[in-house]
Amino acid sequence: MAAYLDHAATTPMYEAAIEAMTATMRTVGNASSLHTAGRRARALVEESRERIGVALDARPSEVIFTSGGTESDNLAIKGTYAARRATDPSKRTIVASAIEHHAVLDPIEFLVNTQGARVRWLGVDRGGRLLVDSLDELLAERADSVALISVMWANNEVGTVQPVREVVTRAQAYGIPVHTDAVQAVGHLPVSFADSGVDLMTITGHKVGGPLGIGLLLARRSAGLVPLVHGGGQERQVRSGTLDVPGIVGLAAALDVTVALREAQTRRLTALRDRLIEGALGLGLGAQVTGTWRAGDAQERLAGHAHLIIEGCEGDSLLYLLDAAGIECSTGSACQAGVPQPSHVVLALGHTEAQARGALRLTLGHSSTDADVEAFLGALPAVVERARRAAGVA
Repeated sequence: MAAYLDHAATTPMYEAAIEAMTATMRTVGNASSLHTAGRRARALVEESRERIGVALDARPSEVIFTSGGTESDNLAIKGTYAARRATDPSKRTIVASAIEHHAVLDPIEFLVNTQGARVRWLGVDRGGRLLVDSLDELLAERADSVALISVMWANNEVGTVQPVREVVTRAQAYGIPVHTDAVQAVGHLPVSFADSGVDLMTITGHKVGGPLGIGLLLARRSAGLVPLVHGGGQERQVRSGTLDVPGIVGLAAALDVTVALREAQTRRLTALRDRLIEGALGLGLGAQVTGTWRAGDAQERLAGHAHLIIEGCEGDSLLYLLDAAGIECSTGSACQAGVPQPSHVVLALGHTEAQARGALRLTLGHSSTDADVEAFLGALPAVVERARRAAGVA
């Protein structure tokens, strides 16, 4: 059986989510219909909305269901930008960290290319933590033109946790809305929408043991959003479309479980992560850890995230060789238009392109075991030798 070390990409569904979703799929009803079946479906949606509110410390009315993290990020960024520009055309600047997921980067670039937006990227230190002082300087210079600030809660590649509360404090002084992509954080860190102070927060189902194709955007009632999709006016008139009742029920069930198990899972995964990193560093392969890492810490780096650079190797070669050895993980690179590119995250941390091309992301989750880590450590030396030979290094 393969050792699955790619939980940051997607994690197995919890049995409770599968059972809840399956039971709902055996029923019929459009949540917008007024007959008995429709009202029954609506009741399931609203019950799930309340449970999700409890899990994330949000009001039920702040929960907007979407198809997943990418749609939620797009709605938050494009919808907020349009709303802010409608009230004040001078607000054309979007501020974001340089290590955001492409679900944030690409909507911003779209607005730059088509809507006349300006973007200011905030740098990070060698550990991947936002340089908050650079935000202070930017706001002092041009706060009046800023439409939105977007900073992820925790990075999807290296796992560094960001100072979101510090960002919010600065933004609130100027009345600027803040969005955070918390897709990687929920289930690994205590996430409270109420306490965070952010105006918008992205969550997706398949990263928390729920189904694919369902997510949500938490949005304060004061958050102005121009809809991207028009039709039936569902979800506060900002996200039209027939609601995925089984997906919503499955997401609520998964969040119940992942939040309840968070503390125990964090302790277990931190120990597994540290064993993986320490083991890899001790193999004499010249591996380096990227991002912030201290053994036993799960506050500055996500408990389940290990990210390594192995110089002299191409990440894709490592990936395919590990896959052949029964180890499923990912590289630190993004593939755009079929052309492998060095990870923008690794480059933003100050690593070279050659180093970035040798990156491996190994992420643990609720189904991970000691055997998975040992299988990876056992396979790595031979894989690195073959990858370096293929690259003409060994």
